[in-house]
Amino acid sequence: MSVASLLVLEDDSTLGNTIVDILQEDQYHVDLASDGAEASELTFNKSYDLYIFDINVPEVDGIELLKQLRASGDETPAIYITALVDLDSITQGFEAGAEDYLKKPFYPEELLMRVNARLQQHLPDTISYGEILYHPKTQEIFKAKKIVSLGNVQVRIFDMLMHNIGKVIQKDRLLDLLENPSDTALRVAMTKLKQKLEIEITNVRGVGYILEEV
Repeated sequence: MSVASLLVLEDDSTLGNTIVDILQEDQYHVDLASDGAEASELTFNKSYDLYIFDINVPEVDGIELLKQLRASGDETPAIYITALVDLDSITQGFEAGAEDYLKKPFYPEELLMRVNARLQQHLPDTISYGEILYHPKTQEIFKAKKIVSLGNVQVRIFDMLMHNIGKVIQKDRLLDLLENPSDTALRVAMTKLKQKLEIEITNVRGVGYILEEV
């Protein structure tokens, strides 16, 4: 499975950095925002696989932020972390579009368990791209109904590309997938994918790569 990208919204810098450390140790790519306005701006500039939002944060609270994102068509799964325990706050969170809720304080293992469960649940059964049919849960790749074998690194990159068709993926996210990260190694991996699968991958100079829509 490719490296998932998560956005954490937490105004307590100590807790926020602790959460980031926990998630990064489990090989996730994580951005941290300290207020709702900063988190909102990050969602405009990048695509994420999961949101982890505190509710009581400055500027725009976590519930209102998720409402705004859902209204704009953003269906990224979301987990709330909060010290609030009253039923009304929890209900508001779920009505805003959250799919899970984690009460502070929590164990690192519980956070990882819920994150992994949310991400696994939202994996599609198949993704189509021209003659290619991809099964994310098994990572099987078929081209013209024939199975295609790729190396582990190529599969991870291909997985991320297929989950972001038509979207620019930042270079640092792709470098995280390599065993020996470097710009040269990434270019070689992209070239091999293009040649083997005959797909259109474009290098957006200084930003990253995009699998062009067909």
